[in-house]
Amino acid sequence: MTRASSRIHLNAGRALTRSAGVPLLHGNRVKILRDAAENYPAWMKAIESATEKIFFESYIIHEDEEGEAFAALLKAKARQGVRVRVLYDWVGALNATTNRFWNGMREAGIEVRCFNPPRWDSPLGWLGRDHRKMIVVDDRLGFVTGLCVGRMWRGDPHRGVEPWRDTGVEIEGPAVAAIQQSFAQMWQLAGAPLPVEEILQPTAIPEVGTMAVRVVASMPNTAGLYRLDQIIAAGARETLWLTDAYFAGTTPYVQALRAAALDGVDVRLLVPQATDIPFMRALSRSGYRPLLEAGVRVFEWNGSMLHAKTAVSDGHWARVGSTNLNLASWIANWELDIVVENRHFGQEMERLYLEDLERSTEIVLTAGWKTRPLRPSYKRHQPRGLRRRIGAEGSSRAAAGALRIGRVVTAAITNRRVLGPAEARIMALGGSLLALVSALAIVWPRALAWPLGGFGLWLALALLLRSVKLFREGRTTQTNIQESAKTEEEHGRDR
Repeated sequence: MTRASSRIHLNAGRALTRSAGVPLLHGNRVKILRDAAENYPAWMKAIESATEKIFFESYIIHEDEEGEAFAALLKAKARQGVRVRVLYDWVGALNATTNRFWNGMREAGIEVRCFNPPRWDSPLGWLGRDHRKMIVVDDRLGFVTGLCVGRMWRGDPHRGVEPWRDTGVEIEGPAVAAIQQSFAQMWQLAGAPLPVEEILQPTAIPEVGTMAVRVVASMPNTAGLYRLDQIIAAGARETLWLTDAYFAGTTPYVQALRAAALDGVDVRLLVPQATDIPFMRALSRSGYRPLLEAGVRVFEWNGSMLHAKTAVSDGHWARVGSTNLNLASWIANWELDIVVENRHFGQEMERLYLEDLERSTEIVLTAGWKTRPLRPSYKRHQPRGLRRRIGAEGSSRAAAGALRIGRVVTAAITNRRVLGPAEARIMALGGSLLALVSALAIVWPRALAWPLGGFGLWLALALLLRSVKLFREGRTTQTNIQESAKTEEEHGRDR
């Protein structure tokens, strides 16, 4: 490597570090885990081996046979004296788990916390969700994944229901400390912080492998991974292969993919054909045309739900985690992903991607391009219980869908960009909703005025309560500073 190319490589690494806001940690071993068939046994084996502590964070743990199996194992470890901490999301648990499930864990000695339930002093605060999925065992083994816990990831071969397609990783080395720190961050947001001695630095864990890893723990409004994804799209030289469950790319990101494809990069996007939320299929497909016109190849997975969130570029850079390619994940949620910079890992990710494409159908742009009908076979064979509890990421999808509808409607009203035929359905949906609300306001004005007035009053009271709290905190801080200064002055006189 010449001095000039070495400098370019160094600057590129620095740009990635600054955009994501996290360092590159060397000396790790990372193993790809495909679907629940590989993830769940690896998780259980690690939990069974725990002797000191287990951190378990998941957007959803379903109260079905899979959730009960993990709960039973965690309870058994807690009774053995292992410190077990479980963090779940309030919205994620709404249609998946009852209080009986969580109380059973608490009675067994497990510390359980619910993230961001609704509060009277924050009417809209619950919109931000803990969408992370991770496990850390004894400061030595970590997992970052797109999987939650539930029977849909296992499937039901007896009823002809295929498992959901998803990807996770198992990690050993200094990066485990960074994963643990991300858990400590969320644990403190849900209650008292972890003891200081339980939060390790990466230097406290010895190197065990050759892989360089970034642990990207995204928070609302920081957009670290959003910036990183755009830099990777801009820097890709040969290939950029993406898999996403709920694609609703922003205009800047879509333009980054288009620019890469127009520059000769092999850009591919793999998304589900059969989705657990039907309107997300229309939202994703409305964004195909500008990608296809630029040469981006779009594929739809023909199996059951494709839930993975992965990317691989130039066979060297790869990402696995919980972040979807939409604004809800990039901007509104707490997410967790790992980025691996390693040739062997990148090539393995490419191999799996090509295997997935063998079960996919490519979308081709023609003069009379139309989307194909959804194949309903996997839905037709679902048992009733699975169909009822299938909503894995409702709030994230709903937020992404609302943003997408809002952008299309705004573009139609302001005429700021050209809209394609694929967006006609979204405009029709937006127009229908607006007509319904307008008709309601005309016919029954109180039906609209009373809820809006009540919500406005609630929001006003919440703001007043929070302002009083902040004033009190400010006075307390000022008093403490004055007392500290007075104490220092007295000590100075004594000397």
